[in-house]
Amino acid sequence: MHVIRSEETRRTETPNAVMTTLASPTQGSSEQAVWRVEMAPGHSGPLHGIDAVQVWTVLRGGAGVEAGEQAATLRPGDTIVLPAGVARRITADEREGLVAIVAAPAAMRAYVLRGTAAGPHPAVAEGDKVLPGWVA
Repeated sequence: MHVIRSEETRRTETPNAVMTTLASPTQGSSEQAVWRVEMAPGHSGPLHGIDAVQVWTVLRGGAGVEAGEQAATLRPGDTIVLPAGVARRITADEREGLVAIVAAPAAMRAYVLRGTAAGPHPAVAEGDKVLPGWVA
């Protein structure tokens, strides 16, 4: 058993959101990564891919989620399971922003996408996949 105290969490800020790592390989030797996402109203992440399944649960605010050809609107208490290898973008609610908890395998990697909004979005080369800092 490993207890991770609140003062041991790790905070990572990007232009789009703040991620607070709650558990990861460097925090508790976890094979799962768990983090909290906070996005300001109307902010969105880039169109990207993840090579593993992610589970998002909305705590406050809401989000619009694009995943491949599908779209969903999430409110507090909603959970979405995002499949691996699908182009995705999360956009925080315009008025309330977004606070969510995310879980994924700690071995997951993120990657940018090629193509245009009108065309396919294949993943970039394997070497271009990165481990987000909040997952490490």
